[in-house]
Amino acid sequence: MDRKLTTFILVGMILGVIAGYLVNVNVVPQLAVVWASWFKLLSEIFLSLVKMLVAPLILSTIVVGIAHMGDSAALGRIGFRAISWFIIASFISIGLGLLLVNLFQPGVGAPVGAADLAAVGEVKPLDAREFVLHIFPKNFFESMSTNNILQILVFSLFAGVALSAMGAKGAPLVKGAEALAEMMLQITGYVMRFAPFAVFGALANVVAVNGLGILRTYATLVTEFYFGLLLLWAILIAIGAIFLGRRIVSLVRYIREPILIAFSTASSEAAMPRLFEQLDRFGVPRRISGFMLPMGYSFNLDGSMMYSSFATIFIAQAYGMDLSWGTQIMILLTLMISSKGIAAVPRASLVVITGTLAMFGLPVEGVALILGIDQFLDMGRTATNVVGNAVATSVITKWEGMLEAEEPEFVEHPRAPTHSAADGRAGLELDPENFEKG
Repeated sequence: MDRKLTTFILVGMILGVIAGYLVNVNVVPQLAVVWASWFKLLSEIFLSLVKMLVAPLILSTIVVGIAHMGDSAALGRIGFRAISWFIIASFISIGLGLLLVNLFQPGVGAPVGAADLAAVGEVKPLDAREFVLHIFPKNFFESMSTNNILQILVFSLFAGVALSAMGAKGAPLVKGAEALAEMMLQITGYVMRFAPFAVFGALANVVAVNGLGILRTYATLVTEFYFGLLLLWAILIAIGAIFLGRRIVSLVRYIREPILIAFSTASSEAAMPRLFEQLDRFGVPRRISGFMLPMGYSFNLDGSMMYSSFATIFIAQAYGMDLSWGTQIMILLTLMISSKGIAAVPRASLVVITGTLAMFGLPVEGVALILGIDQFLDMGRTATNVVGNAVATSVITKWEGMLEAEEPEFVEHPRAPTHSAADGRAGLELDPENFEKG
């Protein structure tokens, strides 16, 4: 099943580019936009279905994982190691972006012109107090309805710790959460069968409207940015290999399908359910991945952070503004804060970039320079987010000594593993003694 789906996704990508190109060159612009909107409908349906899965999947996996963890010290230790990894990865990602954009200087000579910034959204100054307050949910149901991953994470942490402390009294709710997680993963299998059509529609939409010529116009920026992403991949995988050894190769094989989904749809959320399943098979216990991935999707967006630094300095270069290293370091620290907790959806990075430009007195209208090709850049940075979170989750699991033997890479009917709490996974069987101990 997995091998066929991966093949179909690749076929969908190729056919999407071909279909979009044919529409772009053979249909008048007004009708091309109509065709593109129908292409886009396929990807919008898929993303809506995936977003339907995200909130209950995160809630159930975190609650079950923490409830089975039992040891609050272990939870605190894993959380500390995760945050430490995220901070280091953030500095590497943003710092690499600053280094490469200063080395290549792709913004020098870029075509500067006015354009409509409506697609960027409202620009608000960075407010650290408001950001901290926004982390904590005031209405859990509102957080669920808006897919606010960070707030769902906070509530789930409280719920998981409370159920663990309740002991046997909380066992029925934990069993219910386990059943919910199993159901959501079963639905995920159904939804993912639509992925090739969504990939086709997403790429056909972009190419139909912009054509392939836009890539030639910005070939330098696209090439240098993707070179930076590949370099970042190499760094992350190399660091992962220090902890995982030869199993890093297996990890890359397991996550290639979520990477393709993220790349094609430019949405990390679209790849999240499949990433859960593939990490299951790699040997990551669900109580670890259920805790790490939601945190990573809020705090560990490596590709988005690199893009933010790269694009900010690119715009400054395009307008002939020479920024000192001191200013660039301040921009780095600002991006470290402002990039945390952004939604893992298309174009979220543009809002961060625009806010950073406004804060440092740089031309906000410069965002128009990258709007035309942002979809292509977004595809690469989103795939990088998936790689970064997969490596981080696997490394923390290995660090905790909880990485299990991997399952066969391709199985006919993928489903969530059903292991007992005793073997480290949050499965369907409940260990009452674990709850009695609290």
